[in-house]
Amino acid sequence: MISETVRNTLLQFQKNEITEYYIYKKLAASIKDENNRRILGKIADDEKRHYETWKTYTGADLKPSRWKVWKYYLIARALGITFGIKLMEKGEGTAQINYHELGDSLNDAKLIAQEELAHEEALIAMIDEERLKYVGSVVLGLNDALVELTGALAGFTLALQNGPLIALTGSITGIAAALSMAASEYLSTKAEKTDKHPVKASIYTGIAYICTVILLILPYLFLNNIYLSLGISLTAAIVVIAVFNYYISVAKDEPFANRFWEMTILSLSVALFSFFIAFLLRQFLGIEI
Repeated sequence: MISETVRNTLLQFQKNEITEYYIYKKLAASIKDENNRRILGKIADDEKRHYETWKTYTGADLKPSRWKVWKYYLIARALGITFGIKLMEKGEGTAQINYHELGDSLNDAKLIAQEELAHEEALIAMIDEERLKYVGSVVLGLNDALVELTGALAGFTLALQNGPLIALTGSITGIAAALSMAASEYLSTKAEKTDKHPVKASIYTGIAYICTVILLILPYLFLNNIYLSLGISLTAAIVVIAVFNYYISVAKDEPFANRFWEMTILSLSVALFSFFIAFLLRQFLGIEI
């Protein structure tokens, strides 16, 4: 016989298990890779078994949270199965703690806690996702674009003093640099003899670079105040750094803070230095536009 407090806790676990069962089943049905589909189905079956175990204690028959099912399904489809599942599994951290707290009174809780902890490791070993395979190429494109273009835009802002002209110059500089980086990534990947395709690696790098260029020059096309445009571009750069590093921290279990601050400080430092150099050159050459 369990207390009402324990029963309420088990009902929460039971709700989570049936919800995750439907998430895994829905994801398994949506992917083509046979191995990934099989393992997702196995984990779904484990979640269903956990649900049935808790049901023997609570006597309740619960329905899944449709909101969570669609939420994590759509996240996984849009941002990758690995990211979506890891994001969902992070929510199991509290559940695992509670499982261990209940372990002294419920033997099933200990077993389920062990299986829940094994889920993430199984998922890491199982998923062979293209977007994660080429994440290094995306990082290369983003890093170079953020560092180079924030610096260039800071210099152009002071030197050119004209929003559309800054946007045009930044676009030309950015696109040329994107093509150069894509070509460099192609040659580098080809020389490394990895399982990455050189053409795909170069495309990922080039697209990441060009998308960053477009985002950073947009304020200069719509705002008259060039210094406000520069401030918005630098803020956008920080947001891009934060979003991408959050994605990496979840999908690849890497620390967020160190990488975020490293990229942010580097990008802003280059921008400040470039702004200062442009100021000195403008004063020295006496050029006014």
